[in-house]
Amino acid sequence: MHAIEIQDLSKDYAVGFWKKTLRPALKGLSLTVESGETFGFLGPNGAGKTTTLKLLMGIIFPTAGSATVLGKSVHDPEVKKRIGFLPEQPYFYDYLSAPELLSYYAQLSGVPPAGRKERINSLLERVGLGDVGNKQLRKFSKGMLQRVGIAQAIVHEPEVVFLDEPMSGLDPLGRHEIREMIQGLKDAGKTIFFSTHILSDAEALCDRVAVIHKGELRGVGVVNDLRAATGGTSEVIWQNAQVLTAVSSLVMEPHVSADTVRVTVSRENLDPLLEKLRQQSATLISVTPLHGTLEDYFLSKTSEPEKEGAAV
Repeated sequence: MHAIEIQDLSKDYAVGFWKKTLRPALKGLSLTVESGETFGFLGPNGAGKTTTLKLLMGIIFPTAGSATVLGKSVHDPEVKKRIGFLPEQPYFYDYLSAPELLSYYAQLSGVPPAGRKERINSLLERVGLGDVGNKQLRKFSKGMLQRVGIAQAIVHEPEVVFLDEPMSGLDPLGRHEIREMIQGLKDAGKTIFFSTHILSDAEALCDRVAVIHKGELRGVGVVNDLRAATGGTSEVIWQNAQVLTAVSSLVMEPHVSADTVRVTVSRENLDPLLEKLRQQSATLISVTPLHGTLEDYFLSKTSEPEKEGAAV
């Protein structure tokens, strides 16, 4: 059973003074997320990431299509007990302490009174806030509030955790701390679905990612496979700079240092280049395949023109 299954999900918003014009925010989204998977939902600002998460939470209703979480409709009350959610810009009561806030959310989530305090204390230790005591949330840093936000999302030990831009607005140290926490949830066997436009975080954490742009799914797959799809070049280093003139049409980005040449070459030109070097008696030093990055894949997909029924 898929942890999350989305089928042809669409959402249009009425805009304009008379609300008669429909603006599509999501267009026929279909994808699945497996149990225990960390799934990254990537896209630039305004791509439709938050709209998708709100639909999966049942906060808004789709124009068309459907979605299930843990085999049940997203509007089934039973689903709410088994999922956790951190919105992009959560609002917490400023004058509560972290234990008070978590106690409040634990009651809302149906955590039984017996052992509730011990669970909250254990959770605060788990997210690195065991020493905050009764400090009010208004005195917390952005990173500390994000950790409190993740704590409230998992206070009832959900099976699936949804995080909307969990690293947004954090400094490098804060991002590192949140990454460590997400990795801990992954190690604990949780299914994690998080949206982000910070590609390095997705590359470090995700089993699979999907790229969405202008409400349209542009690609989905295993991170390493997507990186490989944008690769296909190699770095070649040899000695004998005089040969460069004879092979200039086959290579890119040549760099010459004394008698040593370093170039980038495409997959189709690699064999012809090596044959030329052999014919010219050049001394081959190394041939290194160059893999693409998730950023390369992301840019290739978000720069594609919008098209109807784009293949994934």
